[in-house]
Amino acid sequence: MRENHVAGQSLDQQKLKHERLRLWSGLSRASARIEAELRERMRIHFADVTLPRYDVLAALYEEPEGLLMSQLSRSLMVSNGNVTGIVERLVSNGLAERRSRDGDKRTHLVRLTAEGRRSYEIISAHYECWVDELLGCFDGAETEFLNKTLRSIS
Repeated sequence: MRENHVAGQSLDQQKLKHERLRLWSGLSRASARIEAELRERMRIHFADVTLPRYDVLAALYEEPEGLLMSQLSRSLMVSNGNVTGIVERLVSNGLAERRSRDGDKRTHLVRLTAEGRRSYEIISAHYECWVDELLGCFDGAETEFLNKTLRSIS
């Protein structure tokens, strides 16, 4: 009789491992679908706002005194190069300003202008409603459980 388990794992452990893989696949697909829907709604309602641009606006909004470019890229978990292009466009559109920090021309502090803050508040109000609609299938207890569970793995 052939054993149906992997290197010392019981069938229950194998099943749990498989279910966790299915969970990851499901989370990934759900995230991609929600992100695609949010991206489309942004395109329709705010033609010049991409999700990465929204993320930069949100990060800067949370730090009224501004962030160093390196802090911004770290908080968004992307490279400095990715953030630089977005910040350049925000600056050229009058939504952000960049200044040398303490006269050091090698490091730049970026912060939203008053127009950038107003713009973010308008976009954010829509974004929050969209996310609420897309995740409206979860009641309060389910939302709290999922948030707690996701925090434990991030």
